[in-house]
Amino acid sequence: MGDAADLFFRTDDPENCLDYRVRPSDEQYDAQRDRWNDLAEHLKEDLSNRSGYAIATWLQGSYKYGTQVRPSNLEAEFDVDLGVYFRWQGEPDDGGYSTQELKQLVHLSLHEYVADGGNEADNVSPPKNRCERVHFLSDFHIDVPAYHLDEARDARSLATEENGWEGSDPKAIYVWWKNTISAAVRPRARRLVRYFKMWAALRLAEEARPSSIMLTVLVAEAFAAVDASTLSGDDEYFRVVVSSILNRLQQSPNVPNPVDKKEDLNRLSTEANDDLVEALDALLAIAERALAVPSKSEAADIWTEAFDHFFPVPEEEEIVEALSRALATIQFVPEVAIEATVGSHTLSGINRIGPIPKGSDLTFTLMNAARLPIGATVSWTVRNSGDEAEQENDLGHRNTSSNTVTETTAYRGSHFMDVAVHLNGRLIGRRRVPVTVSSMGVPKRNPKRPAWTQLRRGRR
Repeated sequence: MGDAADLFFRTDDPENCLDYRVRPSDEQYDAQRDRWNDLAEHLKEDLSNRSGYAIATWLQGSYKYGTQVRPSNLEAEFDVDLGVYFRWQGEPDDGGYSTQELKQLVHLSLHEYVADGGNEADNVSPPKNRCERVHFLSDFHIDVPAYHLDEARDARSLATEENGWEGSDPKAIYVWWKNTISAAVRPRARRLVRYFKMWAALRLAEEARPSSIMLTVLVAEAFAAVDASTLSGDDEYFRVVVSSILNRLQQSPNVPNPVDKKEDLNRLSTEANDDLVEALDALLAIAERALAVPSKSEAADIWTEAFDHFFPVPEEEEIVEALSRALATIQFVPEVAIEATVGSHTLSGINRIGPIPKGSDLTFTLMNAARLPIGATVSWTVRNSGDEAEQENDLGHRNTSSNTVTETTAYRGSHFMDVAVHLNGRLIGRRRVPVTVSSMGVPKRNPKRPAWTQLRRGRR
């Protein structure tokens, strides 16, 4: 087990681990469930009336597998897949509808759902090749692929915009997943899939990003072949799975559908696949470096290269202790001055600040920058927490590398500005700067500390 294993996953302090920070909150899971249930009821009735066929729905994709991740940035959305199945006996072409006509029925039904006004549906995207998409108001969309289902043969075909009917059976691949990964180890497999999905969202351009099902199959097949007797924490499992996937894709880009070997789940272009392999090679190097360093603080710093602000860092006491034991001959203790301005009022602090109101403009300055070793670099990372930040999917970001940075408080809660100092690629200093944010106005001198705090990227 590496030094940072409990920063990937832990049960005694679950909110301070990568697994917690990359997945939706319980409230977000519940909100998505309520919306797709409501949409499913609408589609079953409305599409039956439009088509004359009985309609079934089936939840599929990341939500079904338990591998969904939160959006990696403020512009991204949660994604849920809800299949609709037009049921008639015989072949797909026996139903009297072309694939485009069937998709158009779904498209029109989604527009009617949006027009209802009694839900949070906001708009419908133009038709996509393999689905229709409806957007909701709170960073969330549902993709609705349309299928033909012949129950007698238990046969399914997907209606596409450009390629006609495609053999596709989401239920069969979900059964494969459950049969391949036993219930006892499935929680870890789900976590590994989530780590890969967040890494891909952060590090790969959209055109070089594997599909969710491709990543799920790659991780599942690599995980199933792991010799668990030699491994312990999620960090070690992650490195082994990264290595396995990299070796596989270096030998061949093909990722056969495990329940239909004729289908290649890798739809990336040759150039995009090369980009993926290159990124995996860099990820493996990060994992190996992180597992080789002697302290949790150094390991967390390296893992941040893969996961940005989603990867947590140890508490201040652990950081100080780790740096004091470090072999580096040069150490640096950052001292940070903070100034918070709201209206005509200004509050200040050293190495911490708060409580301060939401909407405050913050300036963080490295007070002892003149003492930095020649060649040292300074980096700042906002790490948000709490209900408000989670609901907005804003758990932080990296800031510019300079001696002074600015931010704006947007959420109540206890947040951190983490400053790190590197020399020749080695961590030589770090400080966690707590920022406590309340919804109150300018606080009185020495007020009682509130329970929640947070930061948000300042507009530039």
